[in-house]
Amino acid sequence: MSKFYNVFLGGKSGAIGLGILAALLLVVFPMALDVFRLNLMAKYLSYAFVAIGLVVCWGHGGILSLGQGVFWGLGGYCIAAFLKLEAARNIALEATSDQMKALTTLGLPDFMDWNQITELPWFWYGFKSLPVSIILMFVVPSVLAYLLGTAIFKRRVAGVYFAIITQALAWIMEMLFVTRQGWTGGINGITDLRTMWGWDIRTTSAQYTLYFTTSVLLLACILVCRGILNSKLGRLLVALRDEEDRVRFSGYDAANIKRFAFVVAAIISALGGGLFVMNVGFMSPKLVTIEPSIYMVIFCAVGGRMSLIGAVYGALVVQFGRTWFSEQYPAMWYFLMGGVFIVVTRYFPNGLAGIYDDYVAPLFKKLGSRRPKAVASGFDSTAPAIVPNTVNTTGN
Repeated sequence: MSKFYNVFLGGKSGAIGLGILAALLLVVFPMALDVFRLNLMAKYLSYAFVAIGLVVCWGHGGILSLGQGVFWGLGGYCIAAFLKLEAARNIALEATSDQMKALTTLGLPDFMDWNQITELPWFWYGFKSLPVSIILMFVVPSVLAYLLGTAIFKRRVAGVYFAIITQALAWIMEMLFVTRQGWTGGINGITDLRTMWGWDIRTTSAQYTLYFTTSVLLLACILVCRGILNSKLGRLLVALRDEEDRVRFSGYDAANIKRFAFVVAAIISALGGGLFVMNVGFMSPKLVTIEPSIYMVIFCAVGGRMSLIGAVYGALVVQFGRTWFSEQYPAMWYFLMGGVFIVVTRYFPNGLAGIYDDYVAPLFKKLGSRRPKAVASGFDSTAPAIVPNTVNTTGN
């Protein structure tokens, strides 16, 4: 119990921060928001999975991936493919007129029919089953991350070169999804997703269920990532970020450790992509290209790239800001969002978590010194501080 408390919950301050986040997600938001806004919140939270993965590989590992949207999108496409095949089966069962049977290829997704494809491609067979689709949702992105990580890290490619390669990967994947429209739905993506095993995902009760599922899985991912970062592997990851040569000379395989962090980030991102499809009901190639991948890095930067909980707040704040600015100032919301990013990165390089650590926590500590009990914090203060060129051997 003590190990779980210290390693996965992050001690007292970490447990309080996670408890505050859980209370917001599971109690406050469902009570304060209508179903439309709650569904928007679920969409925002699905992006927060990517931000958590970036905290692991970028914040603690120094591996800046500008193509993380690829893994998020692959997870989403796997779930979208299953839902689309189920929609096609339902249409086939409900087709009663001879005219409808003559105009469509029953059992095939509509975009395949429009592209003169008469049989289901072999690589779509696995998506007939939901369990297999869920497995593929994790396997496909992790295999791609493993192969890419092996090719890059074994050759000691790092820094800006790694970022450029991942950005190129995002562009390649977008072109692949757009040009292979008979297999992927092209520029429109996979749309009109309605049911999962006969359960209508568009109903109000389903949206509530999916929101709570998304929130619980997000909290579980934070626990898992905390366990990794507070382990010896997590401490080695931080040491690699600060003094890679020293770790390598100590006998550790730096490439394997980096690849592990990259694959973990890809798996967590893919889970977010799958939940996005369930909450929103479509998947598009425009969501796996360079622009959304850059936004995902911004989520992490605004929240604090060293803080798992801060990254969640960053994703929520940035996404809410996009929605609010676009509703209130539709002609200039891009400029307003750009101004916010410039101010945060210029004056608060450690994001919202850094604001808490630098300004709020000292205030609480000062107030707490006048009282017998300390005031709880809302952020993940267990994250290690950024100390350039210094090996952090504790991870906390």
